[in-house]
Formats: sequence, C-alpha cells, structure tokens
Amino acid sequence: MLRFIVPLLALCFTLPAHAASDSYIARLLNKPVPGGVAVVDLGPAAQAPQASYQGKPVLVVREQDARWLAIVGVPLTVKPGSQQIIAKTASGTRTLPFVVGSKAYPEQHITLKNQRQVNPNPDDLKRINIELADQTRAYRTFTPGTPSNLLLDKPVNGPLSSKFGVRRFFNGEERNPHAGLDFAVPAGTPIKTPAAGKVILIGNYFFNGNTVFVDHGQGFISMFCHMSKIDVTVGQSVARGDVVGRVGSTGRATGPHMHWNVSLNDARVDPAIFIGAFQP
Repeated sequence: MLRFIVPLLALCFTLPAHAASDSYIARLLNKPVPGGVAVVDLGPAAQAPQASYQGKPVLVVREQDARWLAIVGVPLTVKPGSQQIIAKTASGTRTLPFVVGSKAYPEQHITLKNQRQVNPNPDDLKRINIELADQTRAYRTFTPGTPSNLLLDKPVNGPLSSKFGVRRFFNGEERNPHAGLDFAVPAGTPIKTPAAGKVILIGNYFFNGNTVFVDHGQGFISMFCHMSKIDVTVGQSVARGDVVGRVGSTGRATGPHMHWNVSLNDARVDPAIFIGAFQP
C-alpha cells in the first residue's frame, strides 16, 4: 500500500489553484459521506478565512496562490443531500454548499461476558455521564495553528479488525456505531501519534479504558483507547511518531487491540480517509 507521508507544508507548493475537487488534498481527503470528510474551496484570500459547519468551527488550510480549503467533518448522523458551511473573510460572509452522498455500513455482533458493559447500572451511568462530558469538551477543543500533516501515519502496524461506522450489537442489543478503527495487534505494542500535537486529556473510562486525546490543531483530534499503559501527561507536546501509550484491552473490549478515533469539528470521521485506506 502506498504510504502517504508528505507533510502538509510540502503540499502547499505542489497544488494548482483550481477548485477543491481538482486539488491534491481534495483528491485524497474529499469523501463527503456520513462519517466522512468534505473538502470545500473557500477561494483566495490574503488572510485565513474562518469557516463553520453546524455552528462549530472548521479546519482551514492554505493551498498555493493564497487559496484556502475547509476540511469539514461530516457526522454519521447527517442524511445524504445538500449541506452548507459558513465562510467569513475580510470581504464578508458567504454560504458555501456541498453535497453529502450515501454510504452503507455493515453490522457487527459482539458477545460480552460483563453484562454491565451492555446495560450499565445506575452508578455506572453516573460515571459514564461525567466521563462523556469530559471527552466531549476535549473533542470540541479548537486551537489555532495548521496541523503538521493531514495525511496521517498509522498509529500501529497491523491488520484492521473492525472498521469505522459499523453498526454494533452487544449481546444482541444495538448500541452506538463504531466511531473509529480497530487494529489487531498484541498487548504492549507501542501506539504512535500520527501527527504532531498536544495531549489534552487522559483518563481511565468505563467504556474506553485507558484513553489519550491528542490535539493536532483547529479541531483535528486523535483519540486512542483500551490502552494497557499511558506514556504521556496532559499538556505534553508530542512530535509525529512519538509513543503515547501501549495497546491493551481495558474498558469495553474483548481482547487486546488498538482503537483510534479521528475527529474534525466535533464529528467523528473515518480514520481510514487519512491513511489512504478508505473504501466507498
């Protein structure tokens, strides 16, 4: 498989000033489906425009000749059809449309011995709600600065064991779709951050087990969970390829594996898009 390791800044010098659909970034990342990414052309401007989608700020990157692109995360809950972002520049505010296509996601049936991981008791639910609030705040982090790279490295080398978006049934009961990728690798395998960033949250959570959130900039967030060990601290800066922890099976897991979420503008999107492994 071709490994996409070109830094974002290098891309800026190789792109023609065409519509987003003709750009290198768009050809690689523009997968506008529920749970996918829409690359929207914001046009040229001397300064970076601001963009928002569903009331949340959006990652904006620069191409050649001062042309800007919005990299928009599309939530799994969005229905196929017309969507729009709001773009603000020095010359005014515009509404820019894009179209979301359809994508069918398969089902996955999982058997758990611990019934509380399927139907938590009242004390579990109190804990889960507190943890959810912490994680939601982390996903909504939006810091300035361009991410070091948009085309990401795999956090581990290994086969996929569960794809993004799969409808999951635990002990026959449907729960939230799978919000990331699972890699089948042994316990203790080092997990490496796929882009530079800053650790913004760590914790041991009811469902996720040992968890690390890394902010890559402008709402571009990686989350790793079910870890056996965390090797970073909150506030720590990490370079691309730094180890953040070790593979494990903590939380709701049937065995050791590496679970990786990618979030844009507080929307969990398919990490396969960023490693050249997306399947329509």
